[in-house]
Amino acid sequence: MLASAFHTRLALNPRICINSIVRRQLSATCFKRKSLYVSTPIFYVNSVPHIGHLYSAVIADAIKRYNELLDRSVILSTGTDEHGLKIQQAADKAKMNPLDFCTMHSEKFKEMFKVANISYTDFIRTSERRHYKAVSHFWDILFQKGFIYKGKHSGWYSISDEAFYTDSQIEETIDQKTGKKIMVSKESGQQVEWTEEENYKFKLSLFKDRLIEWIKTTPDVIYPPSRRNEVLSWLQSDITDLSVSRPRSRLTWGIPVPGDPEHTIYVWLDALVNYATVNGYPWSNSLEAKSQEAASNNFPADIHVVGKDIIRFHAVYWPAFLMAAGLPLPKRILAHAHWTMDNMKMSKSRGNVADPFQAFEKFGVDPIRYYLIRNGGLADDGDYSESLIYTHYNKDLAGQLGNLVSRCMARKMGASLSQFSGLGKAQRDDTNVSTHDTDIKSALAALKDDVGRLFDQQELAKGIGKVVNSISKANKYFSDNEPWVLAKSDNAEDKKRLQTVLFYSLEAARISGIMLQPIMPSKAADVLDALCVPSSERSWNYAAFGAGWSSGQTNNSSDSKPLFPRLK
Repeated sequence: MLASAFHTRLALNPRICINSIVRRQLSATCFKRKSLYVSTPIFYVNSVPHIGHLYSAVIADAIKRYNELLDRSVILSTGTDEHGLKIQQAADKAKMNPLDFCTMHSEKFKEMFKVANISYTDFIRTSERRHYKAVSHFWDILFQKGFIYKGKHSGWYSISDEAFYTDSQIEETIDQKTGKKIMVSKESGQQVEWTEEENYKFKLSLFKDRLIEWIKTTPDVIYPPSRRNEVLSWLQSDITDLSVSRPRSRLTWGIPVPGDPEHTIYVWLDALVNYATVNGYPWSNSLEAKSQEAASNNFPADIHVVGKDIIRFHAVYWPAFLMAAGLPLPKRILAHAHWTMDNMKMSKSRGNVADPFQAFEKFGVDPIRYYLIRNGGLADDGDYSESLIYTHYNKDLAGQLGNLVSRCMARKMGASLSQFSGLGKAQRDDTNVSTHDTDIKSALAALKDDVGRLFDQQELAKGIGKVVNSISKANKYFSDNEPWVLAKSDNAEDKKRLQTVLFYSLEAARISGIMLQPIMPSKAADVLDALCVPSSERSWNYAAFGAGWSSGQTNNSSDSKPLFPRLK
């Protein structure tokens, strides 16, 4: 009876109904949330993990760790996407049961995340019972509200992308292997074939205007801006209803359509619901209660970290599904660029895919995390190069940060860390700082706010760049002030000046060590350990100039092995 009334109102004026949904979604943001919610995409398990998967996970993990430094509770979800025709075919080729095939590859992702120090709070597999329940309920809601209907569908279908494309989204090309003409997706380059079949469709076209309004009124919801512009361009073209099922005769490996076992739910509808599953979906049946409970369960995501190749699914399909279900919309979709090798897209067939496990073994975990975030792109693709890994490690970490700590903490320097608390307060409050110290003081005093603004915007690479620049300035400051000469003097003023020079130099290392914790958790901890920074003084508040160095801090000056041994 209620569903029938809704359908009648929708037929008479769909905009009124959808506007009502959006108003309720906006009201959900008023409820208090327990935690910040960050997600990676769930990774497709038709093959082993590669460096692109790792990049998404490292970005999300760094965002989580940064917010924890701000004393926020953070949920980080990740996992594996395990249904669809590609999985079914890959399992058949491997002569394995699909679930066993998925388990084998899912464990590889878990292993990679463990080695890479990805601090996720939930790892979801779409083959889990809790997810079947969530997807089935979500489907029922969309169907009961009249947003899913059964019909005939024809179009260009890509098995690789698990997606249909319109005529304007495909083009003819020559297959390099066979020399024959084939049709491919302009977006992904994957081959498409003309397909006609009966399936269920979602009324995506109804949500075109609402999606455009949502994006235009919340301009930072899709980042970077180039991705936002791409999405708006898609939405301003013809938007057709979306096929959301496949015949069971063609696709058996997936969640059956509730009430119609002859059809399997489209893998992308299935996959996107994972972001609700990890937060305890399904919730209450009442829309108002559901919105409140969703917020109290940390839904929707504050930040979805995704690759640019799946932006359409996350910035068009997912919010449309949520609008239809009466649920609040994501607050931010961070769509990063891809990795190339020798300026060519990574491809197993070309043999230019970077293996994360080999990279860890060769360079270490934190150097790889650092390189990926330092050189990876949000707007533009990053080029994966082992020579650049060597360069950035030896230049930034060994040559700058490690060298700075080693030089300052050498026994002959006689750094008196117990004095630094008082020195820090005096230098912070003193308006008559020595002209020799003015530039370094200004740089360090501005660093917390400058890097914080960039990290808040998820511009991690730019934030790291500012940290590295400050370390470089500190090294130059150290050399210009020649503390090794001051260390040899018996003059009291020279001794006092020595401690000031060492304070500024090590203050740069201390602040940098705090800021690099989200990027290099283990190596940053080593830096802070070397400086005897207590665990209670490693939060973001202590990244302020002069905010650290507990009085009575023990001295740890030594000539021990370097923090960042040079790579050869």
